[in-house]
Amino acid sequence: MNPRPNIVLILTDDLDVSIGGMIPLVKTKKLIGDAGITFTNTIVASPLCCPSRASILTGKYPHNHHVVNNTLEGNCSSTAWQKTQEPDSFPAFLQKHGTYQTFFAGKYLNEYGSKKAGGVEHVPPGWDHWFALDRNSKYYNYTLSVNGRAQRHGQNYSEDYLTDVLANISIDFLENKSNRRPFFMMVSTPAPHSPWTAAPQYESSFPNVKAPRDPNFNIHGKDKHWLIRQAKTPMTNSSVEFLDNAYRKRWRTLLSVDDLVEKVVKKLEVRGELSNTYIIFTSDNGYHTGQFSLPMDKRQLYEFDIRVPLLVRGPNIKPNQTSQLLIANVDLGPTILDIAGYNVNETKMDGMSFLPIMIGIGNSSTWRSDVLVEYEGEGSNISDPACPLLGPGVSECFPDCVCEDSYNNTYACVRTVSQAANLQYCEFDDNEVFVEVYNLTADPFQLSNIAKSIDQEVLEKMNHRLMMLQSCSGQSCRTPGVYDSKFRFDPRLMFSSLVPHRNKLRQTLK
Repeated sequence: MNPRPNIVLILTDDLDVSIGGMIPLVKTKKLIGDAGITFTNTIVASPLCCPSRASILTGKYPHNHHVVNNTLEGNCSSTAWQKTQEPDSFPAFLQKHGTYQTFFAGKYLNEYGSKKAGGVEHVPPGWDHWFALDRNSKYYNYTLSVNGRAQRHGQNYSEDYLTDVLANISIDFLENKSNRRPFFMMVSTPAPHSPWTAAPQYESSFPNVKAPRDPNFNIHGKDKHWLIRQAKTPMTNSSVEFLDNAYRKRWRTLLSVDDLVEKVVKKLEVRGELSNTYIIFTSDNGYHTGQFSLPMDKRQLYEFDIRVPLLVRGPNIKPNQTSQLLIANVDLGPTILDIAGYNVNETKMDGMSFLPIMIGIGNSSTWRSDVLVEYEGEGSNISDPACPLLGPGVSECFPDCVCEDSYNNTYACVRTVSQAANLQYCEFDDNEVFVEVYNLTADPFQLSNIAKSIDQEVLEKMNHRLMMLQSCSGQSCRTPGVYDSKFRFDPRLMFSSLVPHRNKLRQTLK
């Protein structure tokens, strides 16, 4: 019998797939995607770093892990998260059962290292080797927690450039680990997150690249939520110049990620371990640069922010495969546990293992047809003095008073992908109970919100399904969706009107 396979998870930060994020990653596509399977419909549970990363680690939707934003108050790496969720994360299972040696290097959660939550001394359960970045992504002048001890880094390229440091630590681990036990390795790069600092050899790459001028670039989202409608169209020349520059810089940082992937794959190959190792490459959320005249950020419900790359190679995965089946990032934990030989049903995870799909024994016709996306907007209690007209409640504002977030940019969506439909249904938790619906088959760039013209019965079923998913847990998150032949719709369960259930996220953790 083959020994248990090794598993490597490479998690990038803010890497989109909808606006060309994979283009610079030539070696990654060749060494992972072409050597295995590429999932083209991979959706995150929340389009923001900390809630999404919490979903990856726990296999749970945000309403079950309670991490709602990137702040301690929003449970990002809070003591409550450490007490209630970290012990049930998939690395804790891998380690607890004693077989896997576990290794983490890179950005963990945005507030990790905060003095109010144990500082860098806190090493989460599940990790034998821990090299975690204090707070949010940086490339130089940062602190790493090395198994609970602070290690400070300056700005010398050869010693401190974080993406390369992570590559080197990873290679050291592969050389020095025990060969008697399988390993799980998670490498979490800062790139392509701001401040977009490229390695010196890549500082002038892609001199002429600009953000793609897709059909939804620099247009007014007239039938969308008010936050999108407040964006000024056309954007100012300075905004366009700024976002084009950021787009180029993002690509430059990715060249070092491409190098990291190559180093890890080559090292596994030299060691004779590549054929028994699953390598997963993905991101925590997408990104936008100018879509619907929003200069740049994530946090929105549209494809560019919720869709991420997912490439996997490994034992029994045939090369050059593409799958359109709907995968959520809550599926990563269950899949990794499945690879490691654990019964996923014994966990409290909301996701499902896609291992059977990858190795060709799963039935794609019975695969799930929908997933949930949840986001809780953030806004300041006071007006931005530079933008008094917008009033309180907004955040992430640009110099020309275009804001990327607000406290009522709080929504939940059902994202459906099946033979019958490619649809997104979203409800906002605001005074209007604003609804957005997109038929992605006819309208891949989400230019027209069809909430007012779509069949009323579809709206009712979608509202019903959304309420069900927002209160789901474990197995109930995997029940048949609206476009599944096994879906059962009981109008008696309907509320008299559309009632948003987002405030469930506001429950505080004890």
